[in-house]
Amino acid sequence: MEPIIIGIAGGSGSGKTTLAENLKKEFNDDILVLSHDYYYKRHDDLSFEERKQLNYDHPNAFDTDMLVEHLAQLKQGKSIAHPVYSFINHNREDYTVTVEPKKIIIVEGILIFENQALINQMDIKIFVDTDADIRFIRRLIRDVNERGRDINSVIEQYCNTVKPMHEQFVEYSKKRANIIVPEGGDNQVALHMIKEQIRTFLGN
Repeated sequence: MEPIIIGIAGGSGSGKTTLAENLKKEFNDDILVLSHDYYYKRHDDLSFEERKQLNYDHPNAFDTDMLVEHLAQLKQGKSIAHPVYSFINHNREDYTVTVEPKKIIIVEGILIFENQALINQMDIKIFVDTDADIRFIRRLIRDVNERGRDINSVIEQYCNTVKPMHEQFVEYSKKRANIIVPEGGDNQVALHMIKEQIRTFLGN
């Protein structure tokens, strides 16, 4: 039986990771979570300062072809070695992480509904829809506390790339979802419905 592939999209700070974690708590070892962020392109040719200036919210920032190929391999029952990305160094790490296929594979990221080849791999497409102010506050707290950023750089990046790319690509991709979850990943009614849909796919 091929794994079920679930796409969870939404703006930065919308609650995609929270939703994925809540599903993982329910299905435990049956779930593998792959973040689109793992697949940011490597930029060894650029200095740290140059890498800081890149637009990380545009589809071209990702090696989505590699992710599509990895999903195809997982569907065939093969293990993959996915990249690891450092948000502190703004580049890929020199090591990879090997993972085995699971019954349920969650792919989460801001732009996963922008690529048709990636969409074609998915059985369920979920868009987490959260108010822009809440998303910005969450991003600000996360980037300062977890990624070593200062407040001014987070605000500048949000205004220059995050917000315009959200409006151009992320918000547009919402119409490709099967399920839209308002108010983030803690929406218990939506979470229950998604769990039941997964159980139906699994035949439970």
